[in-house]
Amino acid sequence: MTLVLARSTARRMAGLTALVVLLAVGLTVISGKPAAAWDNGTADTPPMGWNSYDSFNWRVTESDVRANADYMRDNLRQHGWEYIVIDWAWYYPGQHNNSPNQDANLNPRLRMDANGRLLPDTTRFPSAAGTNGFKPLADYVHDQGLKFGVHLMRGIPRQAVADNVPILGTNCRANQINNSTTAAWLNLMWGLNMSNACAQAYLDSVFQLLASWGVDFVKVDDIAAPTYRQAEVEGYRTAIQHSGRPMVLSLSPGATPLSSGAHVRDNAHMWRIVNDLWDNWSSLDALFDQLRNWTPYRTTGAWPDPDMIPIGRLSKYGPVGSPRYSGLTADEQRTLMSLWAINRAPLMWGGNLVENRAAELALMTNAAVLAVDQNSANNRQLVGGTRQVWTADVPGSDHRYVALLNRESATANVSVNLADLGIGSATVTDLWSGASLGTVTGTLTRSLPAHGSGLYRVAPLTTAPTPTTYTVAARHSGKLLDVSNASTADGANVVQWGANGQANQRWRFSDAGGGYSTVTSVSSGKCLDVFGGTGATADGVRVIQWACNGGTNQQWRVEDLGTGYVRLVARHSGKCLDVQNAATADGAQAVQWTCGTGTSQQWRRTTV
Repeated sequence: MTLVLARSTARRMAGLTALVVLLAVGLTVISGKPAAAWDNGTADTPPMGWNSYDSFNWRVTESDVRANADYMRDNLRQHGWEYIVIDWAWYYPGQHNNSPNQDANLNPRLRMDANGRLLPDTTRFPSAAGTNGFKPLADYVHDQGLKFGVHLMRGIPRQAVADNVPILGTNCRANQINNSTTAAWLNLMWGLNMSNACAQAYLDSVFQLLASWGVDFVKVDDIAAPTYRQAEVEGYRTAIQHSGRPMVLSLSPGATPLSSGAHVRDNAHMWRIVNDLWDNWSSLDALFDQLRNWTPYRTTGAWPDPDMIPIGRLSKYGPVGSPRYSGLTADEQRTLMSLWAINRAPLMWGGNLVENRAAELALMTNAAVLAVDQNSANNRQLVGGTRQVWTADVPGSDHRYVALLNRESATANVSVNLADLGIGSATVTDLWSGASLGTVTGTLTRSLPAHGSGLYRVAPLTTAPTPTTYTVAARHSGKLLDVSNASTADGANVVQWGANGQANQRWRFSDAGGGYSTVTSVSSGKCLDVFGGTGATADGVRVIQWACNGGTNQQWRVEDLGTGYVRLVARHSGKCLDVQNAATADGAQAVQWTCGTGTSQQWRRTTV
């Protein structure tokens, strides 16, 4: 079989560390793991397209798919939108409203070939009659200048195992390769026992079929959560490589565990970081922290996926609620698109395109906003909490993109200190409206409505020294001084936590006079504070953040120990910043304690 060695042969070959020829089944199987994000030339930028699930559930028909492809051709293709993806159960018979599961007798029967490979239901996809499969429909999509995708449930049909069909090109049978795991929400499939080479042979045969149809994008479900199926993820990547056709590999659902971040980055092009997203603020609001947490794993060819965009005409046949236009307000919809863009998230539209109104089309075709998603770098959260700031670099220039986001339920001012970007003054352009905001010096502040946002391009006129920022690591544990839960509230606990690269673990030291400094959280702008004020002098008083007020309980002497470590001594009490009980766990509370020789009172400051 031919391996797809796309644009970067060196990167691909670094990942193919061994080829094992299994003569018994006549296969070539790739072992080992790629060293960087998997790159087969299909997802250099975050994929942009439409998925049928949010609007059609599992009842989408061939005519629906063609209509959405026509709309994309006429209205969206020139803006970079290109994928038309059919979601789940396209092989399940009929158009009824029941859940697409089989009963104990495996009825209704699914349409599949003699080797256990699923075929489209001809009631909904008439062009798939005979052995056509999805090739006629994929050809139609391709003829519109677009790309075609399908959804798969992880594994092999239970029906194929019950029938014990042969695995194409091998001496194996279906009942040799299943692992008896199935999705909680759809019982049609068994997972695969990837320790048996015949399981890879089955996946290879499935992707040979998909390649023959002209499939460009595959969304694999029940594989990233609730259990991350590492061996099967690798199996799907390998099957695409063996197919001879470049395809995007998308994993679902979420939340994919962060502990699998390095693996999923190296084996998939996009992966869900939350469960299904729907059109309500609470679901959208929860994504801010998830997107921040996944920042270290975002790279070219590997995109954390916050799910389909629940905007437009939704739920025509379920799956959640009655037919409707999105329940997100206009401000919330713009916030979603701004947040997706500044995070370089995949843009997979959920609403039925043909029922878009002018407002939905405008969200999908703003060239300046789409450019942030498709061509920006070093994307990161600068300020957390309820008034957030995200930023990214504009490649090939010294410009910056800045997103200001108001998560609060009332109008609020959201600001960014331009010095944090190394900028003194700049001209600022509103990317949503195209309007120039003129010259801004020092701080960019905008009044934003409840759940509202702004997205800007900042072009420096003068530079400014970027304030020195530090991480502060406890010697005994190696963990960083951290504002718990990235809170921006007064009184939030200061704890130790494993390094995660976020702003709530970064601190600035400013001269407070008399040999003391204030220590300020980059995330919140608030000061390291001994709770209870200047009268709190006892051992064990917790250390928190609080609005800077000049109190001596917010002033610290940096005492160099001559070992690469320092002690931080509170001015009001003369006691040292200490990790309570010298604990080594994430979340252990910072306190003040009589200074001694313990390493839980010794800290390494590192510039970032």
